[in-house]
Amino acid sequence: MTKDLPLLGAALSLDMLAHHQDWILADQRDLELQSFCWPNTPEADLVKMTARAKGLLDGYTGRLGLHGPFTGFNIDCADPAIVEVIRTRMLRTLDICADLEADQMVIHSPYTMWKESDLDAHPTKGVMQIERVRYILTPVIARAQELGVTLVIENVEDLAPRLRVDLAAALNTKTVKVSLDTGHAQFMHRRMGAPPVDAFVNAAGAALQHVHLQDVDGYGDRHWHPGEGTIAWHSVFAALGHLPKMPRLILEVNDEAGLHKGVQYLADQGLAR
Repeated sequence: MTKDLPLLGAALSLDMLAHHQDWILADQRDLELQSFCWPNTPEADLVKMTARAKGLLDGYTGRLGLHGPFTGFNIDCADPAIVEVIRTRMLRTLDICADLEADQMVIHSPYTMWKESDLDAHPTKGVMQIERVRYILTPVIARAQELGVTLVIENVEDLAPRLRVDLAAALNTKTVKVSLDTGHAQFMHRRMGAPPVDAFVNAAGAALQHVHLQDVDGYGDRHWHPGEGTIAWHSVFAALGHLPKMPRLILEVNDEAGLHKGVQYLADQGLAR
C-alpha cells in the first residue's frame, strides 16, 4: 500500500522552504535546512535568517536537521590554527540547531581517494587520522550531546563504504552516526571503482540515519532528480528496506524548485511517497 512506502523529505534553502512549505507541512516531512552552513554569512544575517526560519516552520512538528559547515576544511585537519576555525563554525551551527530545535547535523567525511590508498601501506596513518578527528570534534560532540543533536558523517570522496562507519564507531558515542549521499557514492563507483550505492547502505547498517537522495551520471556531482542519472534506485531502496529502521530520506537536488519531479519518479517506481 502507498501509505506503507517511506516518506520523502527534502534539503532546502529558506527561499525554497517558503516555496515548498505546504508540501512539507502537509505530511510533516523530514527537513534539512541548508542556509546556515556557509562561512561568509555575517552574524547579524544569521539572526535574521533564524527568525525567518522560525516563521516558516510555524506548525511544523516533523524531524528537522541542518547541514553543518564544510567549506574549506576537513575534519581530520592537522593545522591547530584551522582546528579552532572548524570548531567555531560547527559550534555556531549547533547553536542554531538549538534555536530551531533541530536534532541532526550533517558533517563531511574526511576520507579521500589519496588518503584511503595510503592506509594499506601505512596503517598507522589510519589511527592518526581517527585521533585527529576525535581531537577536533571532542568539544563539538560534547555540545551536540548536550543539545540532543546527532552528527551524521556524509560520504564525499569515500571509496570504501565502511571507513566512515568505523570512524563513527571509533568515536564511541551515540551522538555520531552516518549519512549517505547516493550521488557521491555513485560518482565514486562510476569514476573510481568504488562499490555501488546499495553496498554503501549495507556497510552502514543500523548506523545509517540520514540519506541524501540525488542522481548523477558518474561524471560529476550533478544533484539531479532521481531518475535522471544512472543510479539503480530499486537496489538502493531494497537495501534501505533491510535496515532495522528507515533513515531520513532527504532529496538534495540543485533544482529545488522542481523538487516534485524526483518525488514523482520515486512514487511511480513504487519506492517512496
